Amino acid sequence: MTKKVKCILLIDDDEPTNFLHKIIINDSGRAEKVVAVHSGFEALEYLEKMEGGKYPQPELIFLDINMPAMNGWEFLEEYDQLDEGKKGKIVVVMLTTSINPDDKEKALSKGFINGFFNKPLTVEMIEKVIDENF
Repeated sequence: MTKKVKCILLIDDDEPTNFLHKIIINDSGRAEKVVAVHSGFEALEYLEKMEGGKYPQPELIFLDINMPAMNGWEFLEEYDQLDEGKKGKIVVVMLTTSINPDDKEKALSKGFINGFFNKPLTVEMIEKVIDENF
């Protein structure tokens, strides 16, 4: 049986990238719901806002590294400070256009980062992440 998650959260400041990634995720058939936000601030607001009496707790976050105002690293610092009830058991995967090998090393050195991929996201990447983590 194909594994499927309830919700994937995309955090990327680039609207066309979010649009494309939503299509790819929907085409994969691996998520019931996809939520896209344009900044780390919006992502934190989403994670801290109750829906139907509970926090959203998406199972998977695809996070861009290079964003204005709050980059991916800064988001992770804030995310790490959230109450466990707001974080749930979320798998975090970094997405980037960066060619800096230090970014990958830094991402994978963090205990709660489950992957690091170059954009654009592909169906194969989604399948790999979901099959390995769920």
